[in-house]
Amino acid sequence: MNFALIIALISVVIAALVCVYELTRFILRRSKDGRTHAPYELDRHGGNPVLSPLAYREWEAQGAFNPAAVMDDESNVHLLYRAIGSDGLSRIGHAMSKGGVYFSERSPYPVFVPAPGAGMPDARDALHPVYDPLMNVSGGGWGGAEDPRAVRIGDRVYMTYTAFEGWHNMRIGLTSISLADLKKRRWNWRRPVLISPKKARSKNWVIFPEKIGGKFAILHSLAPEVLIAYVDDLNMAPIIESSPDHYGYGHQVKQRKGYWDETMKGAGTPPIRTDKGWLILYHAVHSGKYHVGAMLLDLNDPTKILYRSPQPVLSPDMPYENEGKCGVVYATGAIVKNGQLMVYYGSGDKHSCVAQTPLTPLLDWLVKYGKV
Repeated sequence: MNFALIIALISVVIAALVCVYELTRFILRRSKDGRTHAPYELDRHGGNPVLSPLAYREWEAQGAFNPAAVMDDESNVHLLYRAIGSDGLSRIGHAMSKGGVYFSERSPYPVFVPAPGAGMPDARDALHPVYDPLMNVSGGGWGGAEDPRAVRIGDRVYMTYTAFEGWHNMRIGLTSISLADLKKRRWNWRRPVLISPKKARSKNWVIFPEKIGGKFAILHSLAPEVLIAYVDDLNMAPIIESSPDHYGYGHQVKQRKGYWDETMKGAGTPPIRTDKGWLILYHAVHSGKYHVGAMLLDLNDPTKILYRSPQPVLSPDMPYENEGKCGVVYATGAIVKNGQLMVYYGSGDKHSCVAQTPLTPLLDWLVKYGKV
């Protein structure tokens, strides 16, 4: 037999054995308590990315990512996404889809531009001499309205965002718009207010889509404690101190040494009410990469984590999730449409993508394998 053919056959056999080994590890992974658990992964849309930067539009030439998602009363899906322009500033764009995956409508201009003191850098910084995405580590930008999250409550849509004016001034902005104005593309946003402390670097704040105990609830920490602020009026929300001394102690989050989410970064998507608890997708960094997990919080006391992913449900494995900034999937929007959980996420700090799964199997998996 030809020597080269023998070598080729051996290589094929070795490759097959490696694949079987990796597949076996993937199917049965052993957790810290000795139990085995089946993996669960969101299904990426085959047409990803659903939004990408448009070089011919100055205001979104560098990035179109980390989208907030809301569904209107006609089941249309609206994305409010972070757009980075050629000047390095972040603004908010809008896209709409009837089915939630093909966004044929996209705003030709920003629909929300941060005001001075609420995300727009100081005039002295506005004359930024050189914009270099590699030098600006905040998603490639150096100021503006970053990483929006949105919820629909009644006839209004509330949006939180990171008002980034440099690492010395990084706070949470809150604004809202009527559902009617959103549907008509009338961008009459309420004047934004800053709800996080002046001296704290704040990110990843999300609003619950309904009142809890008669008050609006804002989740502003997942680690080391789950902390939730309760306010009477979101339109006039006070500054929320990121301190348990201000709003009472939350529940400590169990640190899982050696797990994928040992380094938890915070909430990703606003909570979704289910019969098994508040579903939240969250972020953690493992091996230098951002991953997405899922957790369920108690419906009556959402500072209690009931179930938590034993492994990520989304990891940066696709080429478009490693373009721009390598190793980043960052979920910021989620809706339930026709029984499907649709998750909208930024990939590589550049594109917007969607992944989905039937809601019930995900919840069953969390309850079976994610007991904390």
